[in-house]
Amino acid sequence: MNFAKNLENFGDNIALQFEDGTTNSYLDLATIADDILTLENAPEQRTKALVAIECENGLPVIAGYLSVLRNDFPTILVDNKLDDGLRNRLYKHYNISHVWKAHGSWEKLTNTPPTVHPDVAIMLSTSGSTGTPKLVKLTKSNLQANADSICEYLAITQDERPITTLPIHYSYGLSVLNTHLNVGATILVTNEPITSRNFWELFKNYNATSFAGVPTNYAMLKQLRFERMELPSLRTMTQAGGRLAPDMIQWFAKLSIEKSRQFFVMYGQTEATARISYVPFQRLLEKIGSIGTSIPMGELYIIDEYGAKITESNKSGELCYKGANVMMGYAETPDDLALPDTLNGVLHTGDLAYRDDDGFYYIAGRLKRFIKIFGNRVSLDEIEYQLHEDGYHATVTGQDDLLVIAVVKVYSSSKMEDQLKQHITSRYHFHHSAIRIISVDSIPLSSAGKIQYATLLEIALQTLSGK
Repeated sequence: MNFAKNLENFGDNIALQFEDGTTNSYLDLATIADDILTLENAPEQRTKALVAIECENGLPVIAGYLSVLRNDFPTILVDNKLDDGLRNRLYKHYNISHVWKAHGSWEKLTNTPPTVHPDVAIMLSTSGSTGTPKLVKLTKSNLQANADSICEYLAITQDERPITTLPIHYSYGLSVLNTHLNVGATILVTNEPITSRNFWELFKNYNATSFAGVPTNYAMLKQLRFERMELPSLRTMTQAGGRLAPDMIQWFAKLSIEKSRQFFVMYGQTEATARISYVPFQRLLEKIGSIGTSIPMGELYIIDEYGAKITESNKSGELCYKGANVMMGYAETPDDLALPDTLNGVLHTGDLAYRDDDGFYYIAGRLKRFIKIFGNRVSLDEIEYQLHEDGYHATVTGQDDLLVIAVVKVYSSSKMEDQLKQHITSRYHFHHSAIRIISVDSIPLSSAGKIQYATLLEIALQTLSGK
């Protein structure tokens, strides 16, 4: 039994609380979820067709998500704000036949459903903002295992009242939903940003007990003079989705101690459903910069370039994780959907890391071309490919919260650079502050003719700093 099929056990407990004062009990939610498959254009239950859910934080999407889990329909969770062209490309690529819309209705497409392995439950994009067709295949067992682990180390109970600060098509936001449904807690549902007065009114009026955020959220909190806010119900704060600067960790850790709150810094990957490690709040100040230790029922370790485990402290290698929350594998084509589990619970994270003498892990760098922009993992290769398809002669590099688009001067002009920035902002919904367009004499290449992205980033950082 998993949390989706276990809703009825919490009976009249309030599952969802909305800002207009309306609520849904767990029994209500179960009934609404099952009724979704009786609506016009819904997929037939016997087909178990691959469906998509266009996500935003609200009753229709949460109920739709639970509906497909309860009735064993494999599903792709999609950002409701995804560019139409990227979304349609994704649906065509995987032959999506039915789409559950964020406002609460089914759209039936003309595609013939692909064959999907019976263990596949939910698929998430590895780079949600770009609509990449590379998907993470997760099972109900993956979702349940991660929910159970997170509930254990955060001590989540029925008494919790989290507020939705993150979208549910994002693995971190999805894990907040899953973990609290797992124990029968009440979730305060809103699409309001944390900069909105309505968000904080909902927070105070309904006594939110926890706040989950990515680094950008925490930067906003500090700008909002968070330390001056009177939030007596707040007990727990969690951070994941990218590296939080050490001075920020220290500031929030000290504030949490002053306010008798618990502040957890965590590390995760969509490929492991959500969380992989955490820093116990009691040790955060002495382990600033660490991603912590493995979540319950999981194992972290480091391997060298030959695949052998590194047992020494303070020696870098690739961070690996073993646990029941590790995905079945990736899907890049419709044929991949039918493949069985290819990882057997072992994930090579693609991050370089080392372990200190106390067994706490630290990230030292990345092996692959991904960055995180405001908590969302972004494939630099995917953006570069799509820009080429759109007719731009551009090379893409960057670091967390900084996307750099390099254009050779012969192709560059002020007008073109403005158009390119507007194009990226419109298509991917990145905030303009995270995007920089630079003009270069040439793109640095290796002797083999390969782009030297690290060198290009160094050039970009020097250019942006005025050196």
